[in-house]
Amino acid sequence: MFTGLIQTIGTLYHIGTSQLQIRCQAEGYSALMSDIALGDSIAVDGICLTVESILPQGFIAAVSPETLDRTSLGKLADGSRVNLEASLRVGSKIGGHFVTGHIDGQGVLETAEETSNAWTLSFTVSDARVAKYIVPKGSIAVNGISLTIADCSPSGDWFAVAVIPVTYRETNLRYLSSGDWVNLEGDVLGKYVEKFMGQGHHQNGSDQPAISLGFLAEHGY
Repeated sequence: MFTGLIQTIGTLYHIGTSQLQIRCQAEGYSALMSDIALGDSIAVDGICLTVESILPQGFIAAVSPETLDRTSLGKLADGSRVNLEASLRVGSKIGGHFVTGHIDGQGVLETAEETSNAWTLSFTVSDARVAKYIVPKGSIAVNGISLTIADCSPSGDWFAVAVIPVTYRETNLRYLSSGDWVNLEGDVLGKYVEKFMGQGHHQNGSDQPAISLGFLAEHGY
C-alpha cells in the first residue's frame, strides 16, 4: 500500500526481460532506501515491485511479462526517469490517498500548460477498465502520483488535473511530452462501492441493495 506522495526520482534500466535496475538520485537515495530490505515493495511509476537486490545507489526488481505489457514499463527506454515511493508503514502520515500499486490501465498525455500558480495536464484514456473510475473531484494515481481530477468527460475517456509547482518539479511529470504513456490507478474505494452496488448485496433479505445511490447520498457521499 502506498500514498501517492513521491519520495524521489530514479533512472530505469532493463536487465534482460525480467529485471529492472533503478538508480536513485543521490539526494533522494537515503529518504527512499534507509529502511528498505530485500523483499520489500517499492512503487516504480505507480507499479508495486519487489526489491530483489539492494545496490549502493539503487536496487534491482523483478518484473513479469504481464507487467511490462499492461504498464508503461515495457515502453520506457533505458535512462527514463521514474517516480519512486516506498510502501506505507503503520503509523505513517497519509497525505495523498490509498494507492495499491496495481495499475488499472494506461493513459496518454494530451497537453501540459503552465498557469499562474500551477500546471494543468490533460490525458486521454482508451481503456474502459480505468475510465469508469474517473469522476469529477475524485482521486487518481498518475505514474504513482496522487492527484485530484479537476475535470473529465462523462465517459472518463478524458480528464485533466491541476498540479502544484512542487509536485511538478519533484516528479517525472516535468519530463513528459505530448503523446507519452502514463500508468493510471483508480481510487480503490470506488472499486469497492462498484462491487457492492453491482453484485447483489442486499439488506434484510429484500431486493433493495444494501448500498445504493440513495444510501450514499444519505450518508454524505
